[in-house]
This record gives sequence, structure tokens and C-alpha cells, in this order.
Amino acid sequence: MLLFLSQEPEARPGPPPPPPGAAAAAAAGLGLAPGMSVCGEAVGAGSLPSELVVHIFSFLAGPDRLRASAACSHWRECLFYPALWPRLRLSLRVSPAERPRLEFLMRKCGWFVRELRVQFAADNYPSGGGGAAAVAAGEGAAAAGDGEAPPLCPRWLDLLRTYLELVLCVLSSVRNNRNLQKLSLFGDISILQQHGSISNTYLGKVDPDGKKIKQIQQLFEEILGNSRQLKWLSCGFMLQIVTPTSLSSLSNPIANTMEHLSLLDNHIPGNTTLITAVELERFVNLRSLALDFCDFTAEMARVLADSNHVPLHRLSLLVHSVSIMHKSLNSMPEDENWKALTRNSTNLRVYIMAFDVKSDDMLRILKPSIPLERIHFDSYITCVSGAVVDLISRQYDKFLTHFILMNDVIDMSGFPDLSDNRNEDPLVLLAWRCTRLSLLAVHGYTVWAHNLIAIARLRGSDLKVLEVTEESIDFDQGELADQDVDPVHNLIEQVSLGLGRPWHAVMDIELLSVFTEPTRHFYREMQSFSEGI
Repeated sequence: MLLFLSQEPEARPGPPPPPPGAAAAAAAGLGLAPGMSVCGEAVGAGSLPSELVVHIFSFLAGPDRLRASAACSHWRECLFYPALWPRLRLSLRVSPAERPRLEFLMRKCGWFVRELRVQFAADNYPSGGGGAAAVAAGEGAAAAGDGEAPPLCPRWLDLLRTYLELVLCVLSSVRNNRNLQKLSLFGDISILQQHGSISNTYLGKVDPDGKKIKQIQQLFEEILGNSRQLKWLSCGFMLQIVTPTSLSSLSNPIANTMEHLSLLDNHIPGNTTLITAVELERFVNLRSLALDFCDFTAEMARVLADSNHVPLHRLSLLVHSVSIMHKSLNSMPEDENWKALTRNSTNLRVYIMAFDVKSDDMLRILKPSIPLERIHFDSYITCVSGAVVDLISRQYDKFLTHFILMNDVIDMSGFPDLSDNRNEDPLVLLAWRCTRLSLLAVHGYTVWAHNLIAIARLRGSDLKVLEVTEESIDFDQGELADQDVDPVHNLIEQVSLGLGRPWHAVMDIELLSVFTEPTRHFYREMQSFSEGI
């Protein structure tokens, strides 16, 4: 095993051979007795002192540490030394098989880990997954109401039950961890919850009297109350883990030094918000914030614009049709609020994801003074209009770097064409006006081949990512009629020349770098967006 550990020349070149007597000197420096073996002479690697084993482990990646710990019981004991695991990032399948492993790992690391990031991932949705099926289920649930919830398959109930148990396991293990600096929780199980299909009726079947939900909420508040170094708190789409009173558990000194706050949960009742403008006043050192757009009010913008607050650098907002349906846009920041905020936060950049939002609502939301750097449209029901894309290209030409347009609407008449009844294609105008554009991804909207070539030529090598699904690309009749030129080959050649690198259309939507369940994509992008300050 020692020979295996030494075979890492790419990661860390080995030192030159030690001079005579170096082993004795090293042993003396480590506090070893003169006669003790250092490298397995006579008694083997198990005789190495814990400090030296931990030092060896510190040069290895996580998987290599796990393999090295199989050398002997002494090395296994050294594996979970606190200094070796300051960060713990877990992606958990919501499966009973995960629980024993999770309990073991959290028992070993939960009390000392400094950064904990957990994603509860329900990979295979028993109801048929996300997309249109989820929306249909959501509409049915909304129509039936909590008292007449449509039947949910037994596997879903088992999944919910397991999810609650895994959350309890994680939270109970870190409840007394006072070293915790970053806590990030994401509940991918909420894909149906977003559409209202996980009602109190379903939860009552797996959690009679709501005892587990109450216990989860109490544990979360305990973690906040016991924290002494927390700088980053991120909780996204975790089923009822955060309540409107959760943040009151944070002491004023911790709230005053918090740098990132992300609270997203589409399961809370109608007009309830997870944080108010009054509560936000305590977070004077906040540099990054992520909220549901309907929760981000004009009063909050005024609080963040106050001179007592440090400049805000990142603001991530999720605009969801469900939130707009239950809440109101009447309290959203007006343009003068955005102007005041950007005067205090000159480096502020905003990321917006709009999910199934009507174009009329988007035209209300997109104020001219928003320093919009990234925007992502995703839809199963409502398509984006060319007017919205045109507005974005005119208002945010100095800031916009990422533009994503996804559409999974089932329409047998074909994909919507943004350039209908227009002299210029909105996507071409976007590429022309937004000189900082570095990522453009399109699926489910018609992109004409000649417009795609124009986009590549306009932005060139500065457009680092250009992803368009093959089914979204269409050709003029003139291009198809030309027998001397293969239109597909010509498109690939011209776009590649424009970008200065080889390019191909995306053959399968699942190969898109931005293809994932919308809330998961938003949460992932929000994390990297906020960490990139």
C-alpha cells in the first residue's frame, strides 16, 4: 500500500532520496523512539504514528484516502481526522440503501465539518418524472385541492418517507457543530412539489401529526442557534425545512457577519415569505442573496441600498409561475429601487431564471436598471415572445453574458419562431448588441441556419458556448433546393469558421450542458454564480 501511495508523480513530484541518517532525524522530529520503525521495517505500516498517517492522507484525494485506509485498522482510525475533511459534499439518492452509509459518514464527520453541501436527488420519479407529466399532475392537484388530492403511487410515498429520514440524519449530526461555516441543502425531490402535487394530505400519510416535519424544523433552528462561524446559508426546495421564523434563531453577531443567504421553497403557503425586509436589516454584511422573485420586494431593495449595508455583489432570483399565481408582483422593485441599489452596489450582477412565466409578466419584471448578467427561460406551458428577447438585448447589452432558452412544450405544429413578423431575428440582434455574451443555448425554438451562422460570425471566439439542438435548426427552402451544397455540412463549416473552433449541433437534448431539471439547474448555477464573487 505504501508503494501505491508513492505512485502519484503527476499530482505531486516525489522528493529526492533522503541523505543517510534522514530517517532517524525524521523519527526524532516526529517524536518517535530511536528504535521505532518509520516505514514498515519489522512491524509494518501499522506502527506509523497517527500524525504521520494523517500527513500522508493530506496529500491524497478523497477516493485515494478511502483506498489507503484499507491498509489496516490503525489507518482506518486515522481516516476521519477532522483536518482531512473540512469540506463534505454529498449527492444522495433518496433510497433506503443510502441511510446506513450516510449515518456512518455523518457520525464520523458531522460534528467537525466546516463546509457541508448535501443534495437529495430523486433520480427516477415514480409518477413519470418532470416535464409535462409533472405539470399535468400539478394542475390536477390544484383543481382537487388538499381535501381531494389525486392518488399518489406507493413508491412516491416510500420516497417521501425515506427523504424525511435522510434529512433527519443529516441535521441531527450537525446540530451541535459550532465550526460550521457553510451549510448548503438542496432537495431535488421537490420537482412535483413545485407544481403543488405534494399536498398536506400526502405528507399526512407518511408523517402522521407532522412529527417528523416539526422535528426537522426544530433541528434546523437548533443548527442556526448553535452556529458560531456560519457565513453561508443556502436552503433550496427542501420540503418544509425552512419556516418564516427560522432565521430568528440566528444570533445578531452571526446574522451581522453572514455573507451569503439563499432561501427557496415553493411549498410555503400563499402569501407567506421566508424572510422579510425587517429581518434582512440584520444581514448588513450580505454579499450574495438568492430568493423567489415574488419575495424580493421594493422594501428589501431599499434595505440593501442603505449605506449601512455592504455592497451586494450577486442577486439570484427565481421567477416561477406558481409563485406569481399565489403571490403578487405589485410589491416588486420599481426602476428607481434598482437605480438606488446599483448606486450602493456598483458591482452588483443579477441572475434570473423564469419558469413558465407569461411574456406580459416578464415585460413588467424586466426593469431597465437591473444589472442583468444571466437569464434562463424554461417552459413546459408558456413560450417566450420575440418582444421579450428584443427587450433584453436592448436593455442589458452592457451586462448580459449568459442567455438560455429552453422549451419543452408539446406542440405538433412545430417550434415557435421568434423571428415571425420581424425584419431581424431577435437572437441575432442579441448577439450583435450584447458584446459580452459568452453562452447561448437554445432548445425548442426555431433557429434558422443562416441566423445561426450570423450569430457565430458576430460573436466569434468570445462566444465560449453555443449549444443548439439539432431539432431546433431549420433551413430556408433555397438552401434545401441547392443540389450542389449539403446544407447541414455547410452550416457546420460556417459556424465553425465563425467561432474559430469545431462546432456541431447538439444531437440529443440530454447532452446539453444546461439540460437538467429546472430547479436543480438554478440551484447549481446560483451556487457557482455566488461563489464567483
